[in-house]
Amino acid sequence: MATDRPEIEIRGLHKSFGDNHVLRGIDLEVARGEVVCVIGPSGSGKSTLLRCVNLLEEPSAGRVFVGGTEVTDPDVDIDAVRRRIGMVFQQFNLFPHVDVAGNLTLPQRRVLGTDTARAAAVARENLARVGLADKTDAYPAQLSGGQQQRVAIARALSMGPEVMLFDEPTSALDPELVGEVLSVMRVLAGEGMTMMVVTHEIGFAREVADRVVFMDGGVIVEQGPAARVVGRPQQERTRNFLDRILNPAGPGPDGD
Repeated sequence: MATDRPEIEIRGLHKSFGDNHVLRGIDLEVARGEVVCVIGPSGSGKSTLLRCVNLLEEPSAGRVFVGGTEVTDPDVDIDAVRRRIGMVFQQFNLFPHVDVAGNLTLPQRRVLGTDTARAAAVARENLARVGLADKTDAYPAQLSGGQQQRVAIARALSMGPEVMLFDEPTSALDPELVGEVLSVMRVLAGEGMTMMVVTHEIGFAREVADRVVFMDGGVIVEQGPAARVVGRPQQERTRNFLDRILNPAGPGPDGD
C-alpha cells in the first residue's frame, strides 16, 4: 500500500433515506495525522457522512477507502476495517452493569482476542491518557457525563485504531463538562491521530482542526484551513451559519 495515500478517501458519496437525499456527491480526503472538523446546520448530512466511513450507514452510491482499503467493496472484511477505526458517539454507549475497566477490556478480549492481562494493561494506559486512572472500579452511573464520554474515548483507543471518528461528542454534555472532553481530543490531535470530528464547537474547530469542512444541504459548501473558513469564510452560506452560531443574540436595538 502506498504510504502517500489519504487515510480516508471519499469519492462521489451519495446517501438517501427513501426520498430524502441526504448526501449529494461528497468528495473528501483526510491525510494521515490530519484533524478535519465538519460543521454545518442540523440536517446537513454531517453525521451521515461520518457513519458512511465505517459503513454504519451503507452509501447509496460512491466509494469510501480507509487506509487504502475500500470499505464499500462488497467483498471487504468490514469487521477487519472497523477494528482500525475508533468511533465516539453523542451518547456514551457504555455497559451500565460493567465497571470502567470491564468496559475497556471486554471489547479487546472479544473482538481482538487480547488476553486478560494485556487487555487490563491497555485499559489502564488509556484511562490514564484521558485523566481517569483512578476510576477503574467505578460504574458508569457513578460518573459525570464528561467522565463517561472520556471513558468512551478510552475504550475506542484501547482497540488500537488508526483513525478516530467523533460524532458530536459533546452535544449530550452539560456546558461545564464540555471542556474536559475537548481537552482529551486536543491531546489526541497533538499526538498525530487522524481524526474526523463532527462538531458544533466552533472554537475547538478553529483551534485544533487542520481543516474545516462546512456542509449544508448534503454537499460540501466550503473547506480549507480552520483560520480561513471560520475567520474569513468565502461563501455566503458559511458566513450566515457562523454568524448565527457565534452571534446567537443578533444585533441589539441600536445595532450593537
